Amino acid sequence: MTPPIRAVIADDQMMVRQGFTVLLNAEPDIEVVGQAVNGLDAVAKVAELAPDVVLMDIRMPELGGIEATRRITSPEGSTVKVLVLTTFDLDEYVYEALRAGASGFLLKDASADELAHAVRVVAAGDALLSPNITKRLIMEFSRTAGAPRPPLKARVGDLTERETEVLTLIAGGLSNAEISRQLIVAEQTVKTHVGRILVKLGVRDRTQAAVFAYESGLVRPAGL
Repeated sequence: MTPPIRAVIADDQMMVRQGFTVLLNAEPDIEVVGQAVNGLDAVAKVAELAPDVVLMDIRMPELGGIEATRRITSPEGSTVKVLVLTTFDLDEYVYEALRAGASGFLLKDASADELAHAVRVVAAGDALLSPNITKRLIMEFSRTAGAPRPPLKARVGDLTERETEVLTLIAGGLSNAEISRQLIVAEQTVKTHVGRILVKLGVRDRTQAAVFAYESGLVRPAGL
């Protein structure tokens, strides 16, 4: 039997923490193993409990969600995924959270089904969360990112022509099934390409691969 997805909820509002805990614990494959009241607490809870996913509020006292996300995702070998909680889908701080290593984001007024689905998707690392909105976010911060950094460009050069093509489609918000249909290859082949892309780029999941594609200059937002 597959063990449940272990989640920590970090939010300074008790009602949010408790509400999400009740909703997620009602799912047979998800278990909330801890709650954190601020960013520092979240970092400590991750070290103590080793969850699979952290649901992270951005604005919290003592240490905000962006820096907490950076501290949680930056250590080499860290597999913890961060799902950012936000009130507005175009919150400017979400751009920085994605840069800091977040795997996606979720609106706080999401339904119970949307909440559980988001946790599963982020834990699996196999699809962008809310692709259309996430793509808008990536496009927005790429407009202000400046010139691509040389190390990013160098890492793009490690990809094969096919892997570069797949990465471009990931950045466009396509799922493995959609990429499979577009390239006329088996979905398992796409999964293999995606796995190799993540290893070569040294990124954690598809969301970070898409961020990389924009920040490296491999993909440019429409109209630029």
